[in-house]
Amino acid sequence: MKRGPFGGDLKKAFFVGQGIPVYEQYHAINNDFENNRYFIDEDRYKLLKACNVGPGDYIVSCSGTMGKIARLPKNASHGIINQALLRIRINEEIIGHNYFIQFFKSSLFRKKILKDSRGSGMQNMAGIREIKPVKLNLPPLPIQRAIVSKIECLFSSLDSGIADLIKAQAQLKIYRQAVLKKAFEGELTKEWREQQTDLPSAEELLELISEERQAYFNKQIKEWNANLRLWEENGKVGKKPSKPKHLKDFKLSHEVKSDLPILSKEFLWLPIGNIFSDSPLNGIYKSSSEYGSGLPIIRIDNFYAGVISPSITFKRLRIRTEEINKYQLRQGQVLINRVNSIDYLGKSGLVGQLDELTVFESNIMKLSLLENLILPKFLVLFLTSVTGMKEIRRFAKHAVNQASINQTDVSLTPLPFCSKGEQHQIVKEIESRLSVCDKVEKDIKDSLVKSTALRQSILKKAFEGKLLTKEEIEKCKQEADYEPASVLLERIKKEKVN
Repeated sequence: MKRGPFGGDLKKAFFVGQGIPVYEQYHAINNDFENNRYFIDEDRYKLLKACNVGPGDYIVSCSGTMGKIARLPKNASHGIINQALLRIRINEEIIGHNYFIQFFKSSLFRKKILKDSRGSGMQNMAGIREIKPVKLNLPPLPIQRAIVSKIECLFSSLDSGIADLIKAQAQLKIYRQAVLKKAFEGELTKEWREQQTDLPSAEELLELISEERQAYFNKQIKEWNANLRLWEENGKVGKKPSKPKHLKDFKLSHEVKSDLPILSKEFLWLPIGNIFSDSPLNGIYKSSSEYGSGLPIIRIDNFYAGVISPSITFKRLRIRTEEINKYQLRQGQVLINRVNSIDYLGKSGLVGQLDELTVFESNIMKLSLLENLILPKFLVLFLTSVTGMKEIRRFAKHAVNQASINQTDVSLTPLPFCSKGEQHQIVKEIESRLSVCDKVEKDIKDSLVKSTALRQSILKKAFEGKLLTKEEIEKCKQEADYEPASVLLERIKKEKVN
């Protein structure tokens, strides 16, 4: 067992264009030995020969992505390991490769070598002094082979069950999207509509939207006049109240309209910006030094598929009093991830009841809705559908490894809008179907977690000597290379002396 050389013994200044390869973290993490980036000459190799590695040796990643192990194949070139690797070389006459690998992957071993992780910024694996005393139950080779064979047999059955669970998970996702698709095409509420006598037409819906937007503006003007009088009565101290502006009216282009599915006559495609009570707002940006105490802040990893995680998962941010009113969240608002990789761009979360004042970070956009027109849940369910995700990303700007959408892009996202009564019914129809789906999905996730624990339980029994039956052990004793533990121990002692 050998750790890589000190950094000063293997600097980039020592690297040459061709020569003896230097093995890195990449090789251990990816089990890929086809490519080498760095080489040293013969003289440097002689100085670092204690850190040499060759076919059959194991290399283990010791920082960052810790504990990844790979075995150099027969055709690998002899080389040296860098400072982020550990070399393990086993005696095949005493321990089989497959037995060793299964032991290395067991939590029984990994907890002991990773529990004392240390390092600044990037964690490091325990040193050789901590690894060497780890005890290994080492039976004769025939018993090792029998243990490995039984592990592999049990794992094969376990893997088959896991594959079935993952397949069921994928089918649930397909079912979920099928429900959402039918819901927003009006299929789930078709019978409900047939029983109604006063549903507005698409034209009447447009008129209703216009009236509600005007009523909201009139309310804002009334409040502004009251605040203005109060400001004047107080001697015009402080900032003068700003006069409200008419809500911006958004229109879908002919190109976008022609690309959208045809809806039932009680629905219309509406830019979601026309149901906003205020312009979308990007969240607050603060440096990392401001995190740790203060108000809870929702970040992009706190919501997915319309659901915001429990407040216990939120980080905290120090924020000035004058910033709170601008960035605080209220129940019924909708959060949109405005910058991320394309697969996560536009993901949404519905703000529910909050235990305390909560704000949101800069990669998120806040939408405030005219709730007389739209159910927030209805909007969020649409945005989690395949069509909704496609439309909110329609005008995304792409950069290296990420994409972004701005307030106008989001405002122009088309929504299949209908009466509020039908929105309620659609939400009800979706939730009645997806509640069963959610229960099954939870059971699957629980089973997958249990499968991981079961895998480790099998390994634990294996390396505690409890996996094989007495009959299986007796069968191993009949093999030609079987030797009693006392003989094996004596041979190990002689090997150590030699």
